Amino acid sequence: KLPAFPCPSPEQPCCKGSGTLSHVLHFSFSCSHAVCIFYLVLRALDTIEDDMTISLETKVPMLHEFHSYLYQPEWRYTESKEKDKQVLEDFPTISLEFRNLAEVYQDVITDICRKMGVGMAEYLEKKVNSVQDLDKYCHYVAGLVGIGLSRLFSASELEDPIVGQDTELANSMGLFLQKTNIIRDYLQDQLEGREFWPREVWSRYAKKLSDFAKPENADVAVQCLNELITNALHHVPDVLKYLSRLKNQSVFNFCAIPQAMAIATLAACYNNKQVFRGVVKIRKGQAVTVMMDATNVQAVKAIIYQYVEEIYQKIPSTDPSSNKTQQIIATVRTMSLPSSTIVSRNHYSPIYLSCAMLLAALSWQYLSAMSKASEEYIQAGEN
Repeated sequence: KLPAFPCPSPEQPCCKGSGTLSHVLHFSFSCSHAVCIFYLVLRALDTIEDDMTISLETKVPMLHEFHSYLYQPEWRYTESKEKDKQVLEDFPTISLEFRNLAEVYQDVITDICRKMGVGMAEYLEKKVNSVQDLDKYCHYVAGLVGIGLSRLFSASELEDPIVGQDTELANSMGLFLQKTNIIRDYLQDQLEGREFWPREVWSRYAKKLSDFAKPENADVAVQCLNELITNALHHVPDVLKYLSRLKNQSVFNFCAIPQAMAIATLAACYNNKQVFRGVVKIRKGQAVTVMMDATNVQAVKAIIYQYVEEIYQKIPSTDPSSNKTQQIIATVRTMSLPSSTIVSRNHYSPIYLSCAMLLAALSWQYLSAMSKASEEYIQAGEN
């Protein structure tokens, strides 16, 4: 059991407890190290799942047993053809680092790997037919990540136990991000022969999901898009509740910035035919503003309020999902109404503003680095 997390000074309300700065840095480092190992382990698991050259007879048992490989010092897989194969070939290095983690971190990572492996095996040949299938698939590939991270935050005592215990909220954090990616990446996934939009939804608008890319189907394509965005917005109340519980500033930035970027992305995608012609991205300046502002829960509420208002203004009166969209936006509005207690970054002292900008930038840089970790890992191995 790790000792209580201390606070370096009373001027840092995002921390809890009492003690020395060195202890704070120790906890922060140990947790961030566990998160990095967690990512590499899941990248290895995902590489097995993605490798279409591995037969199902071989792949299914590997996915089911993958969590046990963490305790087999010599286990490695050298027959993968995937671009990220280095994480499998050098898995003994990763598993060694894993076994050097505190037992409480090992238990979390092992449990998530076991559950994710079972889920991946289930969806090897299963398609996303219903909205329930979509939720289940997103749970396996993203919700479990949110649950695992939350348990790591609590295990490190950077956050209260409830953060890791409330798996429903942690799951919603992952589902909101994954659904946003699935919605935004329609065309890219089509070009790569993958389909994640649920048949239950798109079949009401077209005979084939690929038909949405045809210009003559633009109107019904956008209607389907709007329905899926409305579905994703139902996770926002859980996101706000989750973020309101966080006390550590670094953890808050790590969690809040992607969620704020996701709501901005959904606002850009809503009722937008460009989703079926290319990738819709938010502007760099817009992204920087979101990163600078998303440093406390009230500011995040203001960001969310801004973007749901943007969606509301674009709701077509003839859209089949318009009533449902208006209803969920009304709910989100109630939870994120601007308050007089919100501190705009324009009112921060120059020193605080500089620190907030640095924290946000580092957090976003860390998230970007996480997404590229496997490529860098491969390059390091080749050199």
